[in-house]
Amino acid sequence: MTQPRIVGLTGSIGMGKSTVAAMFARAGVPVFDADAEVRALQGPGGDLLAPIEAAFPGTTGPDGVDRDRLGREVFGNAEALGRLEAIVHPAVARRRESFLLEHAGAPLVVFDIPLLFEKGGHASVDTVVVVSAPEDVQRERVLARPGMTPEKFAQILALQVPDAEKRRRADHVIDTGVPLAQTEAAVRDLAARLAR
Repeated sequence: MTQPRIVGLTGSIGMGKSTVAAMFARAGVPVFDADAEVRALQGPGGDLLAPIEAAFPGTTGPDGVDRDRLGREVFGNAEALGRLEAIVHPAVARRRESFLLEHAGAPLVVFDIPLLFEKGGHASVDTVVVVSAPEDVQRERVLARPGMTPEKFAQILALQVPDAEKRRRADHVIDTGVPLAQTEAAVRDLAARLAR
């Protein structure tokens, strides 16, 4: 049995990556959502609660990881972030392997990975799809999020590979700065071409 073609889907904050991932799923392509897996692993009863609590005491409870409290421990602290990633990344990689086995017969699968370039994940996929929108659209979307500030937005952007660089390194770019129906048509077309 041939392995599916692996599409790495990525994009900077506010570019519409989750929307495009949902469009791939509607087009019949299995989608592995790394963020959703992390939420499940860190949610109530999640597999990572004990190791995270051991590494960062007081950051978990009956509702899972207290994201605000854990964020305060690791945001801007490279050593602490490294410790957290050493707990989370191997667990997500195991889930990804299981997902691949489950969908071994599919012609195509999508790995929705926010930091694909930043963490070197682009080396382990067959095709890179970058979701992009004009800067003003991105800014408007992000600043509309609850609790987001221009300073926080700037900090997040500073940790991400710039959009122009992502687009340059992509095999395909999906534009989300256009009407949704246009983006969805582009996704369906790309899914059909990549599945051949």
